[in-house]
Amino acid sequence: MREISPAIGMSADDFLATRPCKVQILVKGIREEKLSGSRPKPSATLIDKSEILTPEIRRSLLDAIAELVDENLCGRSEMCLQFSTLLHRALTEFGVPSRIALGTAMYFDRGKEIYRWEHAWVRIQSEVVDGNTDMLYENLQAPDSIQARPFWGEIKHIPVGRRLREANGVSPRYDSDVDKVWWPELRQTIQRFRR
Repeated sequence: MREISPAIGMSADDFLATRPCKVQILVKGIREEKLSGSRPKPSATLIDKSEILTPEIRRSLLDAIAELVDENLCGRSEMCLQFSTLLHRALTEFGVPSRIALGTAMYFDRGKEIYRWEHAWVRIQSEVVDGNTDMLYENLQAPDSIQARPFWGEIKHIPVGRRLREANGVSPRYDSDVDKVWWPELRQTIQRFRR
């Protein structure tokens, strides 16, 4: 099992030793799921309302990206930028024009906002791909009540209880794990989709 530490120059175990007990418990559970092959996949709960590519490719692509970014020690709940960057690059390989959107995701319950966070997603013209939200429950800052299924479709059909507000003039930051580790592997996976 490959694990990538969130801290540069520090092993995953050394980083984990500096974290509070609740983080260590979370990581223990994530590691157990990884070893047993039972980590959740976005395709399992995806709300798919797109006509871009095929349903099989959309699901397989989201799952392949999720598996890669889940190599982060603490799982993929806070890996939305990396997830979106990889999806954007994959769509470009397929000839689908897309862009990374950065901004704020807001979640509501009966019209009342219950949580907001800085988030990243992908835009394809009038469509949005918010593909990494199913792991929000592992984010220790988010309320347990949020049930945010991954979504791929027209922005006007985004699930009730969720709003995405894009920030103007914000560019994605560089991530060496995306460039040097995950993108080369995802590119090979994409080649298999085309066979």
